[in-house]
Amino acid sequence: MSNFEIFFDYIQEISGKILSEENKLLLKAHFKPRKLRKRQYFLQEGDVCKFIAFIVKGSAKTFIVDEKGHENILRLSVERWWLTDFESFYRLTPSLYNIEALEELELLQSTNAEIEEFLKYIPAFSAMSDIISQNSTIASQKRMNTINYSAEERYEELVKNYPYFLQRFSQQMIASYLGLSSETLSRIKKNALK
Repeated sequence: MSNFEIFFDYIQEISGKILSEENKLLLKAHFKPRKLRKRQYFLQEGDVCKFIAFIVKGSAKTFIVDEKGHENILRLSVERWWLTDFESFYRLTPSLYNIEALEELELLQSTNAEIEEFLKYIPAFSAMSDIISQNSTIASQKRMNTINYSAEERYEELVKNYPYFLQRFSQQMIASYLGLSSETLSRIKKNALK
């Protein structure tokens, strides 16, 4: 299956609508394939995010670096997820975040102006965008709620919602994503096996 076939299937699956051949040609003309090597940046702090990208293959992390130089992972992204800093992308402001490839990434990316056109003229894309926006808001709220969770509860929530993260990402990355030390995560995992 080609990268665009994967993308079209995704849009149709999420939106519940069929893309016309004309819609597919329009999307193909304006979503540009891009590859990133492992450790290559999609976005760096201070830059304006000019693109939004659909991940066809690979994974990435969105993170900030604190004043002590420690990396804090805010988001882990995999196939069939989107990469961008929405605030920077839509408001054209400098980003507070870094987005880095964790594996070789195959992306389909587009610009803000093009996305606005797709939202107007491609019903399936517009419906997909609405559903993704709703799901993203819900996921953000759930993530904020975990601030009050114990370390064990945060780990259980991750296992329940994203079990594949455990195979996909290093323990150190998962610990950072959960706001835990690697040692605490090791202890929790060990206790979970008992």
